[in-house]
Amino acid sequence: MDDPVLQTIELGAPPWPTIDPFLFCVHHLDAYPAGNEQLGPEDDLSRRELGSDFSRRDGWNMYHGQSVPGFPQHPHRGFETVTYVRRGIVDHSDSLGAAARFGSGDTQWVTAGEGIVHSEMFPLLDRNAPNPLELFQIWLNLPAEDKLVAPHFTMLWDGDIPRRRTVDDQGRTAEVTVIAGTFDGLTAPSPPPRSWAARPEAEVAIWHLSLDDGARCTLPPTAGVETVRTIYVFEGSAVDVGGHVVPTISGAVLRCDVEVELTGVGSEGVHCLVLQGRPIGEPVAQHGPFVMNDEREIQQAFDDYRRTGFGGWPWPADDPHHGPDRGRFARHADGRLDVITETTLAQNETSTTPG
Repeated sequence: MDDPVLQTIELGAPPWPTIDPFLFCVHHLDAYPAGNEQLGPEDDLSRRELGSDFSRRDGWNMYHGQSVPGFPQHPHRGFETVTYVRRGIVDHSDSLGAAARFGSGDTQWVTAGEGIVHSEMFPLLDRNAPNPLELFQIWLNLPAEDKLVAPHFTMLWDGDIPRRRTVDDQGRTAEVTVIAGTFDGLTAPSPPPRSWAARPEAEVAIWHLSLDDGARCTLPPTAGVETVRTIYVFEGSAVDVGGHVVPTISGAVLRCDVEVELTGVGSEGVHCLVLQGRPIGEPVAQHGPFVMNDEREIQQAFDDYRRTGFGGWPWPADDPHHGPDRGRFARHADGRLDVITETTLAQNETSTTPG
């Protein structure tokens, strides 16, 4: 078979390069220390430029947080945010009145549409041990006809996200987590109703792949010839993509029209993120948190935000968190409440062992 790697990518400093319909992808990896009474770092913050700390001093950032790390209230319009957490806790609050605490294995999916304001704070709940945080934030574009739809907040809980763990006859493990789309009979929970990912013909997929050294996984072909698939190797040693070795902290655009076999390389194994989708193919105008089709629409977004605040901010602080004791939960804009217990974790995981 021809080389399945169409183009290689150096990841370098965030954000990672993305291809339509994706706009943005950042891998946040912060080695936060033990927390204090305010759920911030038990550390001297005077050395940091609080309000805009991206220094990675001691292996972590405060981002725009002043006391608790994270991103206090900020607006979005015209696209979607997908936040997939591998480790740690995120507290969400928004202008719809929705709120959530979510963590390892959970995904939050927000359609900004005509406009939403939200905060994403990272409370450090453990006062006696480190509080590592690892997450991906992915921005998925909306087509022109959906850029001004009503905003929508969705939680995809860890226990509802399908996984398949395969162990070969030498004990090597390959695991696929299907955050969006389908993979070999596994189907992710439904995305928001007006998402580009809600259109089957768009073939949007977000997969997390974990491969031991020598473990194999086959990516299925797509139906559409226009669909684009990008793999990001973010942890471990390397992955062999049909004979082409892609090392860690790099990526590749892959062929989608044929099956492509991946093999983990190196004693550390490898972790990869795959983003796939058919391009929307429309002009993109972006200014900070607004993504529209032209500059006139960007100016309108700023005007609308100044005038309306996208519904206003119903929380007593710009950087709210949900306290030291609460578990994982979501209160939706319609008042519906999800309360997640540890017994619900991994209920959709499947495991197979050949032979």
